[in-house]
Amino acid sequence: MLSKPDKAAAVEQAIIRRPHRRRGEHEHGSSAWKVAFADFCLALLALFLVLWLLAAREQERLQELLRTPGSLFDDGAGLLSEPLGGPRGSMIAREPMPSKGDRLARRGLASGEDDPVGPGQGIRLSKTVYESRQDMLELAGVLGRLGELSGLGANVRSQITSHGLRVMLHDTDKRGVFERGSAVPTERFAQLLRSIGPLFSQIENQMVISGHTDALPYVDRGPEGMSNWQLASARAMTARSHLLSGGMPAHSVLQVVGLADSAPLNAADATAHENRRIELLILTRDQAHSIRAMFGPPGQTWTLVDGVEASVPGYEALDTLRTQLAPDRHGS
Repeated sequence: MLSKPDKAAAVEQAIIRRPHRRRGEHEHGSSAWKVAFADFCLALLALFLVLWLLAAREQERLQELLRTPGSLFDDGAGLLSEPLGGPRGSMIAREPMPSKGDRLARRGLASGEDDPVGPGQGIRLSKTVYESRQDMLELAGVLGRLGELSGLGANVRSQITSHGLRVMLHDTDKRGVFERGSAVPTERFAQLLRSIGPLFSQIENQMVISGHTDALPYVDRGPEGMSNWQLASARAMTARSHLLSGGMPAHSVLQVVGLADSAPLNAADATAHENRRIELLILTRDQAHSIRAMFGPPGQTWTLVDGVEASVPGYEALDTLRTQLAPDRHGS
C-alpha cells in the first residue's frame, strides 16, 4: 500500500488539465479583422457606385459632344485641343432628355392665355410677314420676353436695321450661352432656342444665323489646328439644330455662318464676354431675296465696258453702274 504522500503524488500525476480556448482565439486572437474587412468592402461598394454615376454622366455629355461637330475643343489663350475620349463600358445607356421648360412659361406672352406646353408654343403673332419698323418692334418684344422667361433676359439684345431685326444672344459676366470653349449650349440657352423655334413656324421671314467668338487664340495655330472659325461655325449649327427641335421649319434658315472674332460687339476689348454670341438676323423679304440672288444661278448679263460684264436687276441700276465705271476705264 502506498503511503499518503505517495497517493497524493500519484493523483497529481494523473490529472491532465486542458485549458478552455474560445473559438477563434487560435487563429488571430479576436474577430476585429472581420469588422475591418467589412468596412473595406463597404468602402469599395461606395466607390463603385460613385464611379458608376460619374461614368453615366460623362457618357451623356459625350453623346452630346458627338452630335455637335467641332465641340471637342476648347478656345482661349494657352489651351490645347482635346483628344476624343470618354468613358467605356458604362453599365447603362443614357440619352439626354430635353428640358420641359420653365414653369413660368405658362404665363401668356402675346395672347394673354396660358401656355401649358412650354414657352413660345402658345404665342400667336399678329402677322405672317414682318417688314416695317413697327413690325420688328413687336417681334423684338416677344423675343425679349422669351429671354426673361428662360432666365436669360440680360443675354438677349435686339436691334432694328435696314436688313431686318438683329437679335444678339450673347454671354454676360454672370452667365454664358455656351459652355466655355465648346459648342454645347447651356441648358437655359438650349431652352431659349427651343422656345423661339415655334415663332418661325408662324412667319415667312427667313434668317441668317451667325456664330461669334472672342479673340483668344488657340495654342496650336497651324493649318491643321483648331481655330475660332470652326468653333463659331459649330455653335451656329448647334443653334440651328435647337431651333429646329423647337418647331422652326427648315426653310426659315437662309444661311448659317461662323464669323469667329471678325465682328466683335465690343471693339475696344476683343476678349470681352459679349463678343461670344449667336446672332439671328431676321430678314425682310427684299434682303432675303438679295442674299439668295448673290449665291443663286447667274441671271442675264450686260456688257458694261470692254471685258467687264455684270448682272444687275433693272436697267436704271445698270446705267448708274456703267456711268460710274466708264470714266475710269477711259482714263486708264
